[in-house]
Amino acid sequence: MKLLLFDIDGTLIDSGGAGTRALNLAFEEVFSIQNAFNGISMAGKTDLQIMKEALRNHGLNHENASIEALCQSYLRHLSIQINNPQRHLKPFIHKTLTLLSATKDTVLGLLTGNIKDGARIKLGPFGIDQYFSIGAFGDDEEERNRLLPVAVKRFRDLYRDDIDYKDCIIIGDTPRDVECAKVHGAIAVAVATGPYPYETLLETGADIVLRDISGLIPFIPCQAPHEQQYQPHRGISP
Repeated sequence: MKLLLFDIDGTLIDSGGAGTRALNLAFEEVFSIQNAFNGISMAGKTDLQIMKEALRNHGLNHENASIEALCQSYLRHLSIQINNPQRHLKPFIHKTLTLLSATKDTVLGLLTGNIKDGARIKLGPFGIDQYFSIGAFGDDEEERNRLLPVAVKRFRDLYRDDIDYKDCIIIGDTPRDVECAKVHGAIAVAVATGPYPYETLLETGADIVLRDISGLIPFIPCQAPHEQQYQPHRGISP
């Protein structure tokens, strides 16, 4: 059994800047500060890390009440901002997910810094959330390196089967995606469809570095039919 866990932004989709705009609008709505996230690097971080960094930068309290207010405002704005003409799927995503979802003894999931409801909003317009039976999200753990154990536990709970970290494959577009796999002995696949060029990702220690997601197919045997007990779940669970 293999568990393939995909990052979202830069790996599966480009939201057309919807996430950053929604964060800035949320901060302005809650704290009356414009462009609060200017200068903050977001790649590979969880939403909670990004929000807390902005709060600290502006000398604001980053306790739970502030985060909760920001999250609720962010989700409202994100549901609007995602409807923009610049959003798009990364190359070969539909074909690759279709092939992988039909592969025997392979389960697809998400491992992302997005909070769960934000992930649902971002994936919804593209119609690809149906491929992912489980997920580990930025509101499960603030530190990305702690998300793989969350995903493995959810796999065990859903499928009533065990899986080792070494049988997990994390696919992402940043060095942080690679790190969160390697700390647990999982397989790290880095794909150069985000902010980091191929040459930079070669230096991360990733097991596989790809120029786009289609390069993943030769590493996964995609000829055998999917067994019934591992049929894809229909979307991110509530």
